[in-house]
Amino acid sequence: MDQVEDGRLSDDEFRDLISLLKRFCSHDLDQWEALQIPTSYGAVYINMTRSLPPGTDPSAFRPI
Repeated sequence: MDQVEDGRLSDDEFRDLISLLKRFCSHDLDQWEALQIPTSYGAVYINMTRSLPPGTDPSAFRPI
């Protein structure tokens, strides 16, 4: 993968991230995706799925 730049995302970068994520979810996400991303603070785990986890209130998620 590409090397990660240091520092927080700019507002424009964050908008790009959200736009690309929405496009991925609309056109490429089939049933689920599970990602592991190494960071300087340890791994970050991302689960994307087309179904709500059992027993989870939809209000637990922030709409984007």
